[in-house]
Amino acid sequence: MNPVVFAWRNVWRSRRRSLVTMAAMSFALLMMILYTGLVAGYMGGLERNMLDLEMGDMQVFAPEYKRDPSLYTLIEDPGGLLAKLDDAGYPAAARLIGSGLAAAGDASAGVELRGVDVARDKSVSEVYQHVIKGAWLDPAQPQGVVLGGRLARTLAVSVGDELVVLSQASDGSMANDLFVVRGVLKNIADGVDRAGVFMTADAFREFFVVPEGAHQLIVRRPPARELDAAAAEVRGIAAGESVQTWRDLMPMLASMMDSITGAMLFMYGIIYMAIGIVLLNTMLMAVFERVREFGVLKAIGVSPRGVLTLIMLESLIQALLAVAVATLLSIPCFAYLTTAGIDLTAIARDISVMGLALDPIWRAEVGLGTYLYPIAMMLIIITLAAAYPATRAAVIRPVEAMRHR
Repeated sequence: MNPVVFAWRNVWRSRRRSLVTMAAMSFALLMMILYTGLVAGYMGGLERNMLDLEMGDMQVFAPEYKRDPSLYTLIEDPGGLLAKLDDAGYPAAARLIGSGLAAAGDASAGVELRGVDVARDKSVSEVYQHVIKGAWLDPAQPQGVVLGGRLARTLAVSVGDELVVLSQASDGSMANDLFVVRGVLKNIADGVDRAGVFMTADAFREFFVVPEGAHQLIVRRPPARELDAAAAEVRGIAAGESVQTWRDLMPMLASMMDSITGAMLFMYGIIYMAIGIVLLNTMLMAVFERVREFGVLKAIGVSPRGVLTLIMLESLIQALLAVAVATLLSIPCFAYLTTAGIDLTAIARDISVMGLALDPIWRAEVGLGTYLYPIAMMLIIITLAAAYPATRAAVIRPVEAMRHR
């Protein structure tokens, strides 16, 4: 008889025990698949917020700027560098950065002023899509500024209100001007939310008397290019400037993201060890109940390898059925988790990790690895768990088996 058919019939000889075992495996696998998708969604959302809203893939500075940020430490020819990056296929935009004091009515707060090229900045950042009140910057209205949400609340201002900004210009004179709040951002990062003021690059240059140069270039890499290779190419283009990837700028966050795979494997190990123990117990019971049967099989010429294969096939059939059930159940679950997600607004309205804001709606992300890693891990654990009882059955001596009670 075909060993697969024989193994299939043996699985259903003890229907209740097989169903309980497969139910346990299915449930564990389903939880691991959903867990993997949710973790991927969490990390994907964090990385998108970091790259699309705040950091970019890389940033270019003048050599001394990161060590000692200063209004005077500038990339001298940002236009030429941007043209070279465009030719190499790297979207990039220049920004200007300064600090000052903003006041409205009786309230005041320290602010970080960011001058942006409105047109180019849209190719590297999606900040403009996160205005919750009013509108994004318009070069036709240079006195319009966009504020972080918490800063707007601190100053008690809203769209259309006036804002006085004071600082020191690059020529040593007092910089002061009256701006109009054009928009308010939702929380994209703690620094921006608490103190961020976005203005057009022309308004920044006039306010601080910075006619040339830029403090920062935000660079995005083409999707097909690895980060390290892209960084090496950009360093060659921006020779003489400091080029840092997001991993260099936020090493703790990079380390946390790298450790996620290890954490998931550890979780798989804990859950599947429990399932392995259940299967080991089930298969040992099946072997002890069928000692005489295995003795007869060996007596009529079935080799130890054949008996071993039979037991392993029975375990594999149960595992594959569990995989099929868990996969089918995961489809409607992911249909909900990838669209509606889990709403965490009630318990944490403003969620941030290392200063980066997260969407309070936690959505899953599904890819090949969402299914591949949990399934592969489960099959490995089940194979190991079934190996011992299968080996016990394979080495049974026919004469001893016939006398077994």
